[in-house]
Amino acid sequence: MTTTAGAAPSVVGPYLAEALADRTWKTCSVTLIAGGKSNLTFRVDAGGKSVILRRPPLGHVLPTAHDMVREHTVMSSLAETAVPVPRMLHLCTNPDVLGQPFYVMELVEGHICRESLPAGYADEPEQRRAIGDGLVEVLAALHEVDPAAVGLEGFGRPDGYLERQVRRWVKQWDATRIEGHEALDRLAADLASAVPATQRSTIVHGDYRLDNTILDAGQPGRIVAVLDWEMSTLGDPLADLGILLGYWSQADDGGARTQALVVPAATVLPGFPTRQEVAEQYARLTGLDLTPLPWYAAFAAFKLAVVCAGIVARVRGGAMLGDGFEGFEERIGPLVEIGRTTLADRAV
Repeated sequence: MTTTAGAAPSVVGPYLAEALADRTWKTCSVTLIAGGKSNLTFRVDAGGKSVILRRPPLGHVLPTAHDMVREHTVMSSLAETAVPVPRMLHLCTNPDVLGQPFYVMELVEGHICRESLPAGYADEPEQRRAIGDGLVEVLAALHEVDPAAVGLEGFGRPDGYLERQVRRWVKQWDATRIEGHEALDRLAADLASAVPATQRSTIVHGDYRLDNTILDAGQPGRIVAVLDWEMSTLGDPLADLGILLGYWSQADDGGARTQALVVPAATVLPGFPTRQEVAEQYARLTGLDLTPLPWYAAFAAFKLAVVCAGIVARVRGGAMLGDGFEGFEERIGPLVEIGRTTLADRAV
């Protein structure tokens, strides 16, 4: 059964018909394509046309969370840059329509890949290498955009960004603290005492990884859209590289790296670059000094550990319904180990 809670066709259709000045939308079908505790993404179809509608999750939403205006703003601003983003079609800030603000964007065709690639797609190692290279090229392109030139000079507070990030995630850990993982406190203290100086302030995505992009189905290596800009702001670009490496698995991983795997990644397949190669390519494209990169990679491991702890705490409190929440506590220790080892060895 199609789930349309939060985007009823009887409401969405007439609204889009007026907002987009096209009566085709008046009678439409709505299909949930991404849900859960994060923002909800729906495909809306009518008369052979399709668009994507994105809104906050159902239920109570914190004022600063799941900000639809923020996502719409950054993607609209990047439309004429080298960063591929879907075309924004409409922003609704009236909560009376669907209960929360939402926006509508074009449907971008392509592949969204996580733990595997579609059958027959990028079967050759050189094609997979091209996908890895394309991800880094787009990230570097984002970090080359002048915020002021695209109207985003006030999009965030770059000064003190890293210090605020550490405090924010420590606060998140304090709010969902579970017993037996005091090593997270030691890692947090180590990170707080060694915050590196920011070399450059840019637009940052906040959660840049393979499955937050759409890959061109006909040309492996071409990224046709970057999605999920909910955490975007102005800050230190190496934070984006750090989280990309935090999610990046490679074929020779073992030990803590395997045990800590939060999101299975297709990057283990032959041909994808290693984390070191990703970092080296990024450095060539941006000219940034990667000497402090281990701190950013360790901070990414800390954030992922806090995310896992939060899931465990919510499951125990009965706030997470359904399946798929097993094993997250077992990932916390290995993630902390990765963070502490990365800081100590000064290598990603």
